[in-house]
Amino acid sequence: MITDAADALRQRLGNFEPEVFMVLGSGLAGLADAVEPRARIPYRQIPGMPDPSVEGHVGEFLAGTLAGRKVLCQRGRLHLYEGTTPDLAVMPVRIAAEIGCNVMVVTNAAGGLDPEMQPPALMLITDHINLTGRSGLVGPALAPEPRFPDMTRAYDLKLAELAHKAAQKLGIAMHTGVYVGLLGPSYETPAEIRMLRTLGGTAVGMSTVLEVIAARARGMRVLGISVITNLGAGLGHATLLHDDVLEAGRKVGKDLERVVVEVLTAL
Repeated sequence: MITDAADALRQRLGNFEPEVFMVLGSGLAGLADAVEPRARIPYRQIPGMPDPSVEGHVGEFLAGTLAGRKVLCQRGRLHLYEGTTPDLAVMPVRIAAEIGCNVMVVTNAAGGLDPEMQPPALMLITDHINLTGRSGLVGPALAPEPRFPDMTRAYDLKLAELAHKAAQKLGIAMHTGVYVGLLGPSYETPAEIRMLRTLGGTAVGMSTVLEVIAARARGMRVLGISVITNLGAGLGHATLLHDDVLEAGRKVGKDLERVVVEVLTAL
């Protein structure tokens, strides 16, 4: 399935060969506006790719250039809570690797577990905890993926350093921390937030961890950035609403764009 899907995408890209794969989280599709477009390919034109059903997720691949780099943007995630199987959730990552992308920039909207990290804010992901109980690698190993990929350095240290330097240069506050991935789709209870903080989490969301595992299995270097859109339950007083998540993503999206552009320029 991955080979057929990659071939279909190559046909629509022509001689354009992306090197960086960007996954755009909830409310962050505006980052795609900075891309000089070459092609837009709806998921339905790729064999085996379903459309996302969540507001804020478009459902297309956007190919183009950003900061002089050839990029492929995934505009619309396939979340487990939509009923998507783990292998389908990571299918875009595998397709991107198959066509030659060797760097993945993954973004997400997340809830903050540190009261000092006031939203909206940016957080560089240094590690993650997968509490979804799932992995897109379950089943027969797909070449060239190893059966047991090493996750010691899930997030690339050199890319993280570039992001830190970019944020400092631009005068943008950049927190660091551990992202916890849950199944969803409900937001967490205050007791669950206390548990996640005890486990060492700094932010929590419903995506990213499976994609990063698949990317590392394919040998891709990963840069992960969370947009902290709200504080977790019990840490603030606001009712958690998806519309507020989207709005917070839009507010800090420009800062995210500026950091990503600086990183791509320095690659």
